[in-house]
Order: sequence, then structure tokens, then C-alpha cells
Amino acid sequence: MKRSRLHLTRQEWPVVLAAMLYIPPAIYFSWNLQNNEFILYAAVLVVLGGVLLFLHRQVHLHTAALWGLCLWGLAHLCGGLLPVPHDWPVNPGEPHVLYNWWIYRPWLKYDQLIHACGFGLTTWICWQSLQRIFFNRGTQITPTFGLLVLCMAAGMGFGALNEVLEFLATRLMPQTNVGGYENTGWDLVFNLLGSVMAAILIALFSPRRLSASV
Repeated sequence: MKRSRLHLTRQEWPVVLAAMLYIPPAIYFSWNLQNNEFILYAAVLVVLGGVLLFLHRQVHLHTAALWGLCLWGLAHLCGGLLPVPHDWPVNPGEPHVLYNWWIYRPWLKYDQLIHACGFGLTTWICWQSLQRIFFNRGTQITPTFGLLVLCMAAGMGFGALNEVLEFLATRLMPQTNVGGYENTGWDLVFNLLGSVMAAILIALFSPRRLSASV
């Protein structure tokens, strides 16, 4: 059924409404806390939401991918805005916010978990996009090793772009919670781990054939 590109579908409306429940409050609290870093991140999420809807219209993303990215955005904003109790472990000198919480010291921080989930989802979306592009040209593809490596590289590339945006935030604002070189390195490691896990799950569970119906 043909639809206007200016109107949301029944699949899209709940995801957009859910995002609108947390993005305006996040901007409000960031403004009150004078947290310019997360005002910028919230604005970036709005732009990414528009890009995601455009991509969805072309690729017909799985509903779980839409909801996964919506929840990832919420987890990201909560990470920088929600305080944690002072007896929760964080590195010395770091603010007691969710992003700095060591879930299991010294192996896993909240920040690292969010990176793994976010760019694992990105890798899955790259696979769905690649599969749909081939399908639209009359070819069905399966998740071979080479194609999965390509999607992993794409997912990690978007993860590297995220690090560029964080670096730009440190140039534009005097105080951020981005962290230093070691933090960036661990972010990239967890981007890799998330992408690898996504590739494994795609290989195990991705449908081998696409349908023309949405």
C-alpha cells in the first residue's frame, strides 16, 4: 500500500512517541543542569531519528531494530543525566552518573555496555540494509563470512564516527564527561565486541530469504 513519506505508519508511531517521551525532558534537564554536552547529544538523537525513519522507509527495518535504537537513545541520555549513589563504584574524580558506573570492576562499565549494544544494533541494521539492497535488485543473499565482516566493519565505522563527535564536543565545550585516550580505546573495543556478537546472531538467526511484503 502506498503511503505519504510525510506520515508515520502504525509501526513507526509508537517508536516516535516513545522517543518524544524522553528527548524533550532530557533537553530540559540538561539545560537546567547546564550540561551542554547532553543538549548536543539530544539534538543529535533527533537528527538520527529522522535519518533512521528515512532509512526504514527504504529498507523496511525489523521492528525490533527500531525499538532497540529507541531504547539505546534513552539509555545513552540516562547515562549522562542520572546520578548514582555515592557508594556505587566510579573512577576517582569522575562524576557519580550512570555512565561512569562500574557494573563489574574492572571489566565492565555502563558506558561500555551501551557502546556494545548500540553498535551491535548498528551492525544488524547494516546487514538488513545490505540484504534489502540486493533483494531490490533481484538477488537473495545469505550471511556469509565475508558479508558479515563487511557489516561489522560498517558498524565499527559508525562507532568511530561517534568517537569523532565526542572529540568535537571536547573542542566546543570546556567540560565534558567524554574521558581520555584510554576511555576512547575501550569504547572502540566494546564497539568491536558488540559488532562481533551481532554478526554471530545474524549468522544464527537471520532469515535466509526476504519477502516483498512489509
